Amino acid sequence: MALQLTTNYVEDSLTLFRFYKKLAEGAMQQVDEEQLFVALDEESNSIAILVKHLAGNMRSRWTDFLTSDGEKPDRNRDSEFVDPPATREELLALWKSGWACVFAGLESLSEADLTRTITIRGEAHSVLQALNRQMAHYSYHVGQIVMLAKHLGHSRWRALTIPRNQSASYNQRVAAGEASQR
Repeated sequence: MALQLTTNYVEDSLTLFRFYKKLAEGAMQQVDEEQLFVALDEESNSIAILVKHLAGNMRSRWTDFLTSDGEKPDRNRDSEFVDPPATREELLALWKSGWACVFAGLESLSEADLTRTITIRGEAHSVLQALNRQMAHYSYHVGQIVMLAKHLGHSRWRALTIPRNQSASYNQRVAAGEASQR
């Protein structure tokens, strides 16, 4: 991500959320459809389960973000860890709908909203705390998605950031102004 001098936390948050969304999508593109549903063991989640959980969390947290509890009464968190959508298309539709909630909620915020108080599971949070909480939660699960995709994609894996053993050449391209912004 390129340096952008800003004092706008909402804009910075939007940039980071978009980065993590793109990272997960790049990882999911590199696995076959059946690999989306592979769990490494009985205590692990598949990429599909992680997507279902994230989408459920996103809908719950970001719908009526400033005016209702972030844990909606109709959310059944436990059900997010079983029976994911059956196809890549259904899974990606769920993923996109979850992110639509995130971006609609974030884009409606002003900097003045950051000090407002909201609730998540009945517990008071400043909006700033809630943003940080969600950023940490999503980056945690995106990391899991990337790790699973990298493991499952194995020899077909293409780096989503700087490829292994190419930091020096990347740094040279950056210095020369040739590297793309990630």
